[in-house]
Amino acid sequence: MIGLLQRVTHAEVTVGSRIIGKIDRGLMVLVAVHRDDTDKDVVRLAERLLGYRVFADHEGRMNLSVRDIEGGLLLVPQFTLTADTKKGTRASFTKGAAPEKAAAYFDALVAACREGLAAVETGEFGADMQVSLTNDGPVTFWLST
Repeated sequence: MIGLLQRVTHAEVTVGSRIIGKIDRGLMVLVAVHRDDTDKDVVRLAERLLGYRVFADHEGRMNLSVRDIEGGLLLVPQFTLTADTKKGTRASFTKGAAPEKAAAYFDALVAACREGLAAVETGEFGADMQVSLTNDGPVTFWLST
């Protein structure tokens, strides 16, 4: 699994004209599922997202996690992160999980994160979403399992 996380001061996801997920200070994470991912990958990515230290402590060092600051977590499904772009001018998505598996694993990740953090919002799997955010820093990390 892949989690492209961004430290944000605000993020939201819109489908049509309706806001379906919104957070203030926290992490906005684009999530992709590889075809070979297992249940262990879901658990590991959840642990990493909740525990990854990207927020400043009292000395200004990135030593605090989203859980430590009681921030928000916005998880957005993003299958294009699995793209193979090594050759040509068009991405190949053969490394991505089938939609049924990807949706199930995304839902499992959301559930795992909700066990450890109160404020977890989501995008909508398979929907045409508009995502807006204010990246704080900017701070962006690519996490993979």
